[in-house]
Amino acid sequence: MSTLLDNLNWRYATKKFDATKKISEADLNTLKEAVRLSASSYGLQPFKVVIVENPELREKLKAEAWGQTQITDASHLFIFANDTTLDANSVDQYIKNISETRGVPVEALDGLSGMIKGQIASLSNDAKNVWTSKQTYIALGTLLSAAAELKIDTTPMEGFSPAAFNEILGFDKLGLNAAVVATIGYRHDEDDAQHYKKVRKSQDELFITL
Repeated sequence: MSTLLDNLNWRYATKKFDATKKISEADLNTLKEAVRLSASSYGLQPFKVVIVENPELREKLKAEAWGQTQITDASHLFIFANDTTLDANSVDQYIKNISETRGVPVEALDGLSGMIKGQIASLSNDAKNVWTSKQTYIALGTLLSAAAELKIDTTPMEGFSPAAFNEILGFDKLGLNAAVVATIGYRHDEDDAQHYKKVRKSQDELFITL
């Protein structure tokens, strides 16, 4: 546990990446697997994670992210996009996956299926999109922690135009919405932010025990 805390203390929102340093394929696959294993409500994973490597595409995205250089200088760009078309069919696909993975008859999962479908049906489109976008932040948190374990730098980013990202990436046609972004790679030696002391509330300020 002390190693985990040390790594979380080590990480920070990197302001300047070293564009010459790239993440190994093995480390990238570890990060992808960590995100895949991340928690989500019901285990439904109502989102996609789009990894953008194309330099020209990233230049276009940077223009819609206030010109933040992390978009282009980081080794990889992760875009967490929530599903805007979540419906009963999505639940059916999930139930099928449970059935095949656990060797359980689909019929035995009718109660779970009905419960999830009822919950989704009770939400307005706006509420449903808020809910699915929240799921991406859980996965983002897993990515940040996993990257810290590998001593890979990250920057979670909300400073971008989702509408512009959606248009550039064709998300509208895929039923997706860019919810949050993370750039991953290695800090530049000249990034002064790496030397700043981490500022957080104390446990007494943050936690309430009832």
